[in-house]
Amino acid sequence: MEEFEALLNDSFELVTPDEGSVVKGTVLAIEAGQAIIDIGYKMEGRVDLKEFAQPGQPPEIAVGDTVEVFLERVENARGEAALSREKARREEAWDRLEQAYEKEERVEGAIFGRVKGGFTVDLGGAVAFLPGSQVDVRPVRDAGPLMGLAQPFQILKMDRRRGNIVVSRRAVLEESRAEQRAEIVAKLKEGDAVDGVVKNITEYGAFVDLGGVDGLLHVTDMAWRRVNHPSEILAIGETIKVQVIKINKDTQRISLGMKQLQADPWEGVEAKYPLESKWTGRVTNITDYGAFVELEPGVEGLVHVSEMSWTKKNVHPGKIVSTSQEVEVIVLEIDTSKRRVSLGLKQTQGNPWENFAAMYPTGTEVEGEVKNITEFGLFVGLEGDIDGMVHLSDLDWERSGEEAIQDFRKGDIVKAKVTEVDVERERISLSIKAMDGDPFADAVSGVKRGDVVTVEVTKIEDGGIEVDYDGMKSFIRRSDLSRDRAEQRPERFSVGDKVDARVTNIDKASRRLVFSIKAREIAEEKEAVEQYGSSDSGASLGDILGAALKKTDE
Repeated sequence: MEEFEALLNDSFELVTPDEGSVVKGTVLAIEAGQAIIDIGYKMEGRVDLKEFAQPGQPPEIAVGDTVEVFLERVENARGEAALSREKARREEAWDRLEQAYEKEERVEGAIFGRVKGGFTVDLGGAVAFLPGSQVDVRPVRDAGPLMGLAQPFQILKMDRRRGNIVVSRRAVLEESRAEQRAEIVAKLKEGDAVDGVVKNITEYGAFVDLGGVDGLLHVTDMAWRRVNHPSEILAIGETIKVQVIKINKDTQRISLGMKQLQADPWEGVEAKYPLESKWTGRVTNITDYGAFVELEPGVEGLVHVSEMSWTKKNVHPGKIVSTSQEVEVIVLEIDTSKRRVSLGLKQTQGNPWENFAAMYPTGTEVEGEVKNITEFGLFVGLEGDIDGMVHLSDLDWERSGEEAIQDFRKGDIVKAKVTEVDVERERISLSIKAMDGDPFADAVSGVKRGDVVTVEVTKIEDGGIEVDYDGMKSFIRRSDLSRDRAEQRPERFSVGDKVDARVTNIDKASRRLVFSIKAREIAEEKEAVEQYGSSDSGASLGDILGAALKKTDE
């Protein structure tokens, strides 16, 4: 009785563990996929064996093992304690993970599932979220090989109250890569020639793996010739030999080059391509300001838009040449220090104004289409894709230019004479009126100042009379109609009268002949006095003129 009483008192003194706490227990038996666990206090419970297994592994438990379990309820419907190994592991894991998070330490875990936006990771009892962007340093297409694999993770964020943990595998890889990169970079020296594997190709170059560290091979350092896209000469996975051009110790970035391992084609370029020499090249690139022509692999020259055509001044280079076209060019200038060659395309075709001047000297007749009509004349298309201009003053002998230009339309075919070719200013002057000859020159041919000619009265005006001489119009003023003032009357003449007049002036600039009847009469009087009178004869002027007229009649 005493022993029983003592045991009874001991049992009263025992404190039953609280629900929701972690307790230790002993595995009594394993049956029907469950482990029967004695947690003391006269309490036993059952836990599924799968709760003792790591993701992707068989459960590790045996009879007699001491394990920690989570007491959910003291007694369930079956009169047993409701236990959970998984919740016990979770509580234990949270304590451990919080300490690791505070110390910024890595934690061990295994990816075991896929969810929207990423994966689930078992961190020894606690489930964490691994975003897709944090799986690797580069996008992962197939995460299968990573599933169930124990590996380190870095905790980015955790909230125990909400049960949220976010981890990163990428941060661990970047740290490892940084250490590896620093070690490899320390061994490299600028100028070293190393082998690498092309990992990625972009518009501006290619990333080459040098055995744990990547270097950038820029497109301009792939070859001495122009490379429009790296894929022209490289392929992903290809092993290439490159030279280390530059190493930035601070950023650990490595610049690589391929062309540096090849002979420089610019050596001896000046001697090979003398100025004014003609070469055939291939158009490799066309821009707004010109076209690049490859003379040989690695040596390109620029044909500036101003050197492409003599006549096409404001057109895009792409309308004159095309990519890959073979063209003849002239070397205009070489700057080896800047690796520049200036080329000329139009020089191979000859100056069209020089060619025109040689074929069509001044006075030559030409024929062309009216290309444009402006306020100051016509532009006529000529041989060699050049234009000549007919000024308003060269359209017609008689009419004004403003009046004569109304006879022409764009597209008309006209004939003209070349009056001037200015090669330096690239101008050609033409004359349409010269095709019919110069009526003024014809009219005054053989006529000189002082001659007496016969003119025909064509019009009577108050101020004088209009007369015609061989098709040339002129005007005799009232004061020049007679020596005698009383006879200076225009109305004494009639249209159609033939009148003798003296030529007093030939104005070639204004293309006018000036006539005077008065000057003729004075000249005749002077001549009569010289022939029939003398200063001491005492004869009157009437007698002298009468004798002169009588002599003329005889």
